[in-house]
Amino acid sequence: MSLTRFVPMSGRLAGAALVVLAAFAGCVGSGAKIEGKIGVIDAQRILDNTNAGKKAKDVLVSFSKNRQALMEFDEKELRRMEEDLVKQSGILSPAAKREREEQFRRRVQDYQQKAAELNREVQEKQKDVLDAFREKVEAVAGKVAKRLGLQIIVDRSKGGPTIYHEENLDISSQVIEEFNRQYP
Repeated sequence: MSLTRFVPMSGRLAGAALVVLAAFAGCVGSGAKIEGKIGVIDAQRILDNTNAGKKAKDVLVSFSKNRQALMEFDEKELRRMEEDLVKQSGILSPAAKREREEQFRRRVQDYQQKAAELNREVQEKQKDVLDAFREKVEAVAGKVAKRLGLQIIVDRSKGGPTIYHEENLDISSQVIEEFNRQYP
């Protein structure tokens, strides 16, 4: 009689899983060490401390301020319309008052649509500028990595995948220097 006849199917799968886990634990627990040369960069630091990064940030700030100025002009116009509506509400006929209120509502809707569109434009511009900058960072970091004999570079920016790294692995300074040489 076979023992497997009395062991339910899920029990056999659990047994197989335990064998695989035990084999894996043996490999991990054997002191196996990952070999390779790793570098770490701080992309935010590179953005803040390179000439091209500063220019990219200036472009974004200028673009955002321009869009904000357009919105502030419309906002002032809406406030003026609202004040006029409040001041004149006592002397306007009910029909004229309704018409003015409807005009004001349409203007508010237009303003909200315009604000949403300008916000999308700012987000798209930010994505385009930062994507272009990121491509340059990747190219320069790759060049520095080859020079230093590194096999992989990890981004340690806030929210990135790196939880811990030794400070001597950070090559951000070398990338910044090379970046400023390549993109003055």
